[in-house]
Amino acid sequence: MAPKYYSLLLFLLVFTQACKVENKKEDGNLKKEAYTKLQGKVFGTTYNIIYKSTEDFQAPINVIFEDFNNSLSTYIPTSLISRVNQNDTTVVVDDYFEEAFDKAKRLYEETDGYFDPTIGKLINAYGFGSGKEKNNLTAEEIETLMKITGFDKMALERRKVIKAPEMEFNVNAYAKGLGIDVVGRFLESKSINDYLVEIGGEIRARGKSPRNTLWKVAIDDPNTDGSRSQSRYINLDNQSMATSGNYRKFKINEKGEKIVHTVNPKTGLAQENNLLSASVLMQGDCADVDAYATAFMAMGLEKTKLFLEKHPKLKVVLIYTDEKGTIAEFAN
Repeated sequence: MAPKYYSLLLFLLVFTQACKVENKKEDGNLKKEAYTKLQGKVFGTTYNIIYKSTEDFQAPINVIFEDFNNSLSTYIPTSLISRVNQNDTTVVVDDYFEEAFDKAKRLYEETDGYFDPTIGKLINAYGFGSGKEKNNLTAEEIETLMKITGFDKMALERRKVIKAPEMEFNVNAYAKGLGIDVVGRFLESKSINDYLVEIGGEIRARGKSPRNTLWKVAIDDPNTDGSRSQSRYINLDNQSMATSGNYRKFKINEKGEKIVHTVNPKTGLAQENNLLSASVLMQGDCADVDAYATAFMAMGLEKTKLFLEKHPKLKVVLIYTDEKGTIAEFAN
């Protein structure tokens, strides 16, 4: 799975704690609560998994990651999604693909098309994807690429994808979140209710941390000089959280124009707006907040606020520049 370009990385404050902690008294004696921590690399980034159990689930989780990649990675030529995009009509998709497709359909409709997993070729053309970059896209080239986008033009029937040959389905904008959800569900199937799964800055947290408190995370400040600092902290109460932004990952083309990695599905343009980053929380799947964060970056600040009025289940931290150019924050 390709690395998504995050502007804000979430640092887990519990990671410096020992895997075994003593935090509960029982019958006058101190009871040990054992947590296991797994770390590694996957989807082109790093992962951290902490859960309340002494059992080592590294092997089955590795299998999950491998199966997930073989289904949805656009960087593996033989994956199901790559074969679909190569117009292999013999492909019968699996459960991972079907869930990704169904979520995309719901989120595409819910966001009025601001979340659109068919803009992969545009992202490639701007140089932020797995395909070939085009330098200084012309208006005509953008218009041509826009004609082959629009998730409403695709369908999934009896586990087979129906699409125009030139169209591409790309789940990189929310695949990490979906992978996190799959691992979280696996842990829950083992009767583990206290855990945190983090991949590339996206998080699904349930229950309590080794400190016997809610899981606490910090959000990076929007520093444009490459430095890193944190001044915002959030407790996750059985929530998932994802962040997207434009201030760190961008390009300057030959014309001196700033090209950001978030492409607006409505216009096909990769232009910066006043919204620097969007962190989204909800008591649900990480794939959902991953997709919402991407959509909000395309919407911009004001449209995002209007969307949130109709979707109060979503909690956000929006960092933006006001009319004076000052960095400001909106949180609901």
